[in-house]
Formats: sequence, C-alpha cells, structure tokens
Amino acid sequence: MASNTMTPGIVSGRLSEDEIKKNFDDLYTPLDGHEAAVAADRCYFCYDAPCITACPTAIDIPLFIRQIQTGTPEAAAKTILDQNILGGMCARVCPTETLCEEACVREAAEGKPVEIGRLQRFATDTLMDTGVHPFMRASDTGKSIAVVGTGPAGLACAHRLAMKGHSVTLYDAKSKLGGLNEFGIAAYKTAGNFAEKEVNWLLQIGGITVKSGVRLGHEISLDDLADAFDAVFLGIGLGGVNALRADGEDKTGVEDAVSFIAHLRQASDLTKLPVGRNVIVVGGGMTAVDAAVQSKLLGAENVTIAYRRDQDRMSASRYEQDHATSSGVRILTNVVLRQIIGNGSVCEAEFEYVTQTDAGLTGTGEILRLPADQIFKAIGQTLETVPDRLDIQGGKIVVDAAGRTSMPKIWAGGDCTAGGEDLTVTAVAEGRDAAEDIHNTLMV
Repeated sequence: MASNTMTPGIVSGRLSEDEIKKNFDDLYTPLDGHEAAVAADRCYFCYDAPCITACPTAIDIPLFIRQIQTGTPEAAAKTILDQNILGGMCARVCPTETLCEEACVREAAEGKPVEIGRLQRFATDTLMDTGVHPFMRASDTGKSIAVVGTGPAGLACAHRLAMKGHSVTLYDAKSKLGGLNEFGIAAYKTAGNFAEKEVNWLLQIGGITVKSGVRLGHEISLDDLADAFDAVFLGIGLGGVNALRADGEDKTGVEDAVSFIAHLRQASDLTKLPVGRNVIVVGGGMTAVDAAVQSKLLGAENVTIAYRRDQDRMSASRYEQDHATSSGVRILTNVVLRQIIGNGSVCEAEFEYVTQTDAGLTGTGEILRLPADQIFKAIGQTLETVPDRLDIQGGKIVVDAAGRTSMPKIWAGGDCTAGGEDLTVTAVAEGRDAAEDIHNTLMV
C-alpha cells in the first residue's frame, strides 16, 4: 500500500484492482434489444405528452419510443439527437426521475414510469456504435463563430452552428475536450471513456476547428474574439471553488471536490489514487454526492456528507441521495463546519448544529466532532475568470432568453450564466438555442 506524502491518512491501494474495477463499472446495465422492446411497449404514446414538456430539450419522447418499438432504434436516435446532440450523455446523467419520468403517465398511475432514460441510451448507443453521424453540414455561409468552452453548452452550440454551415473555432483551457462531461461527472456514470467518444463522434459534423490549452483572459481576450469573429459564444462553466470559511481550511487534507473528481476521471489506474480512511464532504449538491460515493468506492471506510440545511433542501436529487446512502455514505444535515482541527494535517472536523430562523441559520451551541483525514469542499462554484464589460449577477453572466449578453456579438449559456438549473441537459438546450439565435442574427 503506497502512502500519500500529504498526510499519513490519505493513501492509495485501499482496494484490489478487481474490487476497483467492479466498483467503477457501468452503474446502469444497458438494455438489450428485447428488453428495449418490452420497455417501449409500456408507453401510452400520449397526445400532448407531459414527458416532452418536462424535458428541457423538448425531445419527442413518444415518437422515439415508438421508433424503438417498431425496430428502428437508429431513427429513434436521430429523433433524440435532433433536439439534444448530447443525448447519449444525458441518457446517463440526467435526473430523469425528476424530469421526464416523473411526468410520465405511468408514474402517476402505477408508480413505475416508462424507462425513458434507459431507452434513450439504447437508441443513441445503437447509432453511435455504428460510427455513423446522421447530420450533414449546410453550404458554407462564410460566417465564423468562436465558441469558448467544450462542455455541454459549448459542444451543443458548436455542432448546431457547424450544421448550419458556419465555420466554428472551439477553444478550451484544457488539453482534453468535454468540460463537465469529461472532468466533472462520476466515473461510474460514464464508463468506457464515453465522454471522449461522444465528443469525437460529434466533431464528425465537420466545420469545427479545435484549439485546446487556450484560456479566456490569458491567451485570448473577449475583445480580440469579438474583433476576429462574427459572433462569440461563452460556455466557460464555473472553474472557481467557494471557500469553506472555517478555521483551519488551509490544513493539508482539505481539497476541493471538483479537482478530486477530475483527477479520478483522468487516472489511468484507480488503485493508485489516494483517498482518506475518514472522509467528509461539505455540501449538498451533485458534486458532493459524486465525491462522496467515489471516495467510498475507492475504499474509504467512513464517508460523511455534511450539509447545513434539511435533507429536502439538498440540490442533489432524492434518487442521488438514496444512491449515496445505499453506497454506505452517511448524510448529516443541519450542521455547519466551524473549524478543522489538526497539527498541519487534518485529523478532526468540528461542526455546530444549526436551525433555520427568520434571521437565517442560527447555531444551537451543540457541537459535533468527527474524525477526518480528508475533507472535500463542494459548496458551489464561481466564475474563474470574469469577462470584462459583461453584466454579472450573483457571480454569473447575465443573459436574455436567447443567450444574448450585455455585449454585442457575445452570447453565453450553461453553468456560467445566471438563472436556470445547473444540469447537463439544460446546458445543451441553452447552447442549442443560442446557436439558433446566432444563426438568425448573422443571416439577416
């Protein structure tokens, strides 16, 4: 067992290679052809189907399920991808239990919805496995657009613009494309390097030039892009991590959950990835859940999610919370981290129980100390670089319904923009819709 030089409690090799492989295998077993046909047969093919309304990208769900039912999954995939070019990833990571499946008539009648997410994955995987890209570029328009960021919003925007015949230059600060899908989602949800495969498949549309390792505000500026291109789309995400604001935050063993997940996603050998014996994740969103569950899967003995409000206020869905607890993660609510204790390295975390009052969260005076050798910060992210001359609200870029910012020629979408939900599928919709508005504006 190799020890980590940061702190004695954080080590690699807690589990064997076989145990790690099993733990990080595909979370959801894909449907085979027969299972997909049976699942599709449960759909009522509703007129004015509520599942369509509940989908942020407005996929015609009854149509694609009927296409699966009639034995044409490739056509079903085209129906999905027409609205959501990242339909394969969204089938894996979307909280369908609170979106389309929650709205399903079967859910209301029987408490068991049509398995829309798994059917979507069956269709998109079937098509992508053929290597076929079902979209063709329109004739070259002579217009050029810069898309900054290769997360869901940027990729959706770039693909739609390229499909309409525009020349797109895709910039990303990292050497590998994919943004959140590649670096920020639990590995067991995207097994088999799916994020990378999906990006490569998407780029088959043509007309997209990739420039990686280029950061906004460093190698390029917004003004330079606005001068060089007919339009600019920002899908830069949220690269900064909020501080815990607790005494002892600078101790060794305190890390941000985003970086931990990114390192895990890029690790070639997970048996060599260090993890603590006693891990605490501070936060209540999807990042907190992903960091906590994966710590457990790496072999951490005791993993606790500590959240300052009631459990029903956690932004992670109840389904994800249940997945965490079933994986052995403890969820501790109504606690605020007051101090991190240790001589250089973390050894304990001190929390105070709080209650919600008219004045906000109020300490009760009741103190709880938990052993810890690794603490992850997962209490939200911020813009890493604030673009000049753009209106900012709540630390995010202000946009209108079409994704237009306060600066001419500049659009934005995804997690970096104010309002909306921080979901992959929402980011795809915003990137797609901004592309449509850019196209309509340039072609007047």
